[in-house]
Amino acid sequence: MFLKLLKLELKNLLRSPQLAASVIAKIGMFFVAAYFTIILVGGAFGLYFASKEEGENPLLYFSQFFILFWAIDLFIKYFMQQLPTNNIKPLLTQNISKNKIVVYTLLKISFSFLSWAFLLFVLPFTFLLCIDGGYSIIGVLCLMLSCTLLIFNNALVNIFINKNTTFLLVLVAIFGLVGLAYYLGWLDITKVSEKVFMSIYQQKYWVFLPIILFGIIGKIVFKMIKTNLYLDKGLELKKEVGKTENIAFLNRYGKIGVFINNDIRLIKRSKMARSSLFGAVAFLLYGLLYFNRGYHNDFMQVFLGIFCTGGFLFIFGQRVPAWDSSYYPLMMTQNIPYKEYLKAKWSMTIITTLIAMVLTIGYAYISWEFYFTIFAAGLYNLGVNSFLTLFSGAYNKKPIDLNATTKSFGGGQNKVSFKVMLILIPQLLLPMSIFAGMKYFFGMYPAVISLGVLGLIGFLMREKIFSQIVKVYKTEKYSTIAAFKKD
Repeated sequence: MFLKLLKLELKNLLRSPQLAASVIAKIGMFFVAAYFTIILVGGAFGLYFASKEEGENPLLYFSQFFILFWAIDLFIKYFMQQLPTNNIKPLLTQNISKNKIVVYTLLKISFSFLSWAFLLFVLPFTFLLCIDGGYSIIGVLCLMLSCTLLIFNNALVNIFINKNTTFLLVLVAIFGLVGLAYYLGWLDITKVSEKVFMSIYQQKYWVFLPIILFGIIGKIVFKMIKTNLYLDKGLELKKEVGKTENIAFLNRYGKIGVFINNDIRLIKRSKMARSSLFGAVAFLLYGLLYFNRGYHNDFMQVFLGIFCTGGFLFIFGQRVPAWDSSYYPLMMTQNIPYKEYLKAKWSMTIITTLIAMVLTIGYAYISWEFYFTIFAAGLYNLGVNSFLTLFSGAYNKKPIDLNATTKSFGGGQNKVSFKVMLILIPQLLLPMSIFAGMKYFFGMYPAVISLGVLGLIGFLMREKIFSQIVKVYKTEKYSTIAAFKKD
């Protein structure tokens, strides 16, 4: 039966009207997976040999920081991994038992890269500990099995918290309190993590605890999915009483104000759209990568600055007009002023970028030079990247299901375009090169001014730039409508 379901998945891919885009997306995901494979495998060797060189116990070091890795993994899965409800619905009309559908769904999630990627770190690290380190083989295997099960548990917990907002809020509150206690010095979470996981290594019988936990969570999730496995329950769209919302002061800005009002309603009502705000907040923390030595050069610091200040810009902006895909064909039959429509989207990204530039002032605590770099990248985002991102949206023709329960940064709903990839060159490489070169030859302030000037030029020429972007959108109008109707 599972083999038949796999064949159906293959046919779904091959018969898709967006086959070329799907293949390109798969190839792109392959290279992303290969990149993280190198990082994880290299991280295993790096952690082991670096610890040895510094006279540290690599197993002890791993035990101390595994709890942090576990928390980050759960955070990533919450935003990036989802229950494939679109693939479940067609199966419910077939003569297939619910148990098989649930098992197949869980297996599909378990075999996704995010679920098993941790093995790329665990397997070589376990090999080094047992062969080169001289550690107890049984003890190491018990510890690594426990850690692997906890990581797999995250995939199951993620399904549960996506369906249970109360549990999510409780989990966030716990993480927040633990983080605050660690920051204030009341609780050293790394010491607690060390004690817990080294206990599993030293007293092997503790390995049964994560095994039992995995079984309990698996059973709960299995039952939850099966209980909601009906076309008219769990997977159906939630119906609510319609509410009219309006931000009055925006009306003074005419058509642009009306479109901004619509976008604000969109973000308030759709989980998919709200993920843009969550993503923007998450991107503010991107600057913490500064503590990685690989980001200490000027070239990479601009990279951090672009993402710190441009989280909402990239997540929301390049999905224009896909946010409106469900009614885009209808919009195109109306007398919609295209320039005002695009200016409204642009205004949303500009406002959030300015807010991000203010909020990132906290990085001045690391160094004022680093904050000036982020500020310069923000200026470039305002005057250049805001237009380039809007321009790239014209070639992003994969519709977005606003009724989907996923909260990922797009939910796998975006089409990979070679033109979009080319636009990344002026979006990322150009400002990084200009800033690094100007700072090397002339100093920090001329480097900041150089990106500021580029941003100012773009801002002053916005009317002409918008005219060109409108032409591109009008050129792509009919192919966009056709793509939205196919899916």
